[in-house]
Amino acid sequence: MARFEHVYVLNVMSDDHPGIVAAVTEAVESLGGNIDACSQTVLGGYFTLIMIVSVPQPIQPERLVERVQSAESRGSKFQVLARPVRPQAGAAGHEASERFVITAFGRDQPGIVRRFSQYLAGKDINIVDLYGDRSGEDFVLIGQVQVPVHWDIRMMQADLEQMGHELGFTVKLQHENIFVATNQLRLTPSPS
Repeated sequence: MARFEHVYVLNVMSDDHPGIVAAVTEAVESLGGNIDACSQTVLGGYFTLIMIVSVPQPIQPERLVERVQSAESRGSKFQVLARPVRPQAGAAGHEASERFVITAFGRDQPGIVRRFSQYLAGKDINIVDLYGDRSGEDFVLIGQVQVPVHWDIRMMQADLEQMGHELGFTVKLQHENIFVATNQLRLTPSPS
């Protein structure tokens, strides 16, 4: 199905349980909507979902919120936000960039996410996806970032490794294609 002209961003948060995605997507479909993109995760027992939704006719964001809230499942109350997607002003003028993956792991301590995100912001590097998790004494941080092509990747790697050393962390910066190729699950059966 083609993307419709009227596009909204929809965010849903709830206590986690099976059936939330089914309820939300049914609500969107009941408005004649299409899901253009989505990302969902569960952290600490809390479910969160963000979607880009397009519909054939313009609707008030409040109507979209009401429709999703009326689809609540298993007595769980959904917290829902919706707003129209604004055209990206000047998107064509953005500097060319490439996607990289930063991985960092070490002993958990306050300030890890702040230090890495401040370094990236200072270089005008956009974080497009971020995952962090503490397991016992350790913390792992994985970020997918858009690096403007003018940055020297070797210098960035050295900066990140130095910051990691100061924090007691192991840090690696890899082009997205290399990260995917070296971390891809092998789904083909091994030869017998």
